[in-house]
Amino acid sequence: MPTLLDFRRRIRSVRNTQQITRAMKFVAAARLRRAQENALAARPFAHELARLLRSIMGRIESPQHPLLAQRPEKRVLAVVLSGERGLCGAFNSNILRKAREFFVSRKGETLVAIPVGRKGRDALRKAGISFAAEYVNVLARVEFATAREISSLVAQLYSKEEVDAVYLIFSEFKNVLAPSLALEKILPVQTPPSEAAGETQVDYLYEQPAERLLDALLPRYVETQVLRAMLESSAAEHAARMTAMESATKNAGEVIDALTLYMNKVRQAAITREIIEIVSGAASTA
Repeated sequence: MPTLLDFRRRIRSVRNTQQITRAMKFVAAARLRRAQENALAARPFAHELARLLRSIMGRIESPQHPLLAQRPEKRVLAVVLSGERGLCGAFNSNILRKAREFFVSRKGETLVAIPVGRKGRDALRKAGISFAAEYVNVLARVEFATAREISSLVAQLYSKEEVDAVYLIFSEFKNVLAPSLALEKILPVQTPPSEAAGETQVDYLYEQPAERLLDALLPRYVETQVLRAMLESSAAEHAARMTAMESATKNAGEVIDALTLYMNKVRQAAITREIIEIVSGAASTA
């Protein structure tokens, strides 16, 4: 049976762990604030750029560009964005499960991946997925130069017809408690949908020819989509880590309370037993 010293050691150990999880929660909350601001700031620009691109494509009868080429999807590239570290609940496992489901649905095709994040890199390597490139330690502080490097590689592979389609698999930040897994196709760029009935179409005036604008906007569109996915994934990871550490801190407090209560019961039983032994000894000598 554990002694009082064993209980005190266990309580001290759990309390030390609780202090660590509480500190990690505060760190994640501070990082989440900055990551959330960056992710929310990137959404309007990405939305407006996509709308402008659709407007330009709608004004060209047959737009010609390597990133618009439609081919049968026999070679598929997936950019999988995961976390760099653990202790973030089910964040990484959800992303990897989404990636596995995507790869299973594409069985029979040539699959290539670009993992962004250490956890995804390690898991996809064990699964035997071939890599076109890998990027680790880039989501803790998202930089545009990294997004541009990834998008340039993606556009180059598609332009050279080494891949026929490019997908992004990441966790989109909704709020602290409800992340959303996203699977988005970025290449080939989809043609603009037909205007809804009764919807007013904005008539833009362009100084440069539409074809020239299209050539300039298509690479920027891919860069924006990759950068937005990186910002969304970074914010979602910090939110998941903050939630996981908050839950761990709460669970540690409950364990401490339960151990303290049980230790007090054991100590009270020991005191009662000693009193009974003293009283019995006194009665026997009387």
